[in-house]
Amino acid sequence: MTRPLRPLLLALCLWVAGTSAILSQESTPASSQTLPSVKLRDIAGTTINTSELSTTDAPVIISFWATWCKPCILELSAYKDLYEKWEKEYGAKVVAVSIDDARNAQKVPGFIKGRAWPFQVLLDVNQDFKRALNVNNVPHTFLVKNGTIVWQHSAYSAGDEDDLEEELKKLTGKGS
Repeated sequence: MTRPLRPLLLALCLWVAGTSAILSQESTPASSQTLPSVKLRDIAGTTINTSELSTTDAPVIISFWATWCKPCILELSAYKDLYEKWEKEYGAKVVAVSIDDARNAQKVPGFIKGRAWPFQVLLDVNQDFKRALNVNNVPHTFLVKNGTIVWQHSAYSAGDEDDLEEELKKLTGKGS
């Protein structure tokens, strides 16, 4: 290969790698995966089976997050602002799943209280639920109906909550 083509080939490879990384963060329809059965605890210490989070037609938004993740906090704060509307208009509920390890999980209840998040919070300290759903990065959000994942999104940018609301409208056939 001639020397002038090497930089061009390198640039092309970097562009392809960058494009695929960006595309991997976009919203995608789910492949009809059902919620796995994993036992987690909520912040009060009650054991919850994840397969029972969505057993009706009411949409459930499951958001994986961590206390150290700034985009996660921005996303869940945006959900907080829309939660009452989503609950009223679409019958939706939000479940925030913390992936903080056992040491940091002790901080979660105070962290939640300080932000007044109104939704259910589960602790996935061993990251079993995260692994079962193949979550690689946080934040990662799933939209679930009748135990089946119908949509998912990785990462967060301001306005992503509007995309989620559009999915809620489609899923429920309702809209404002």
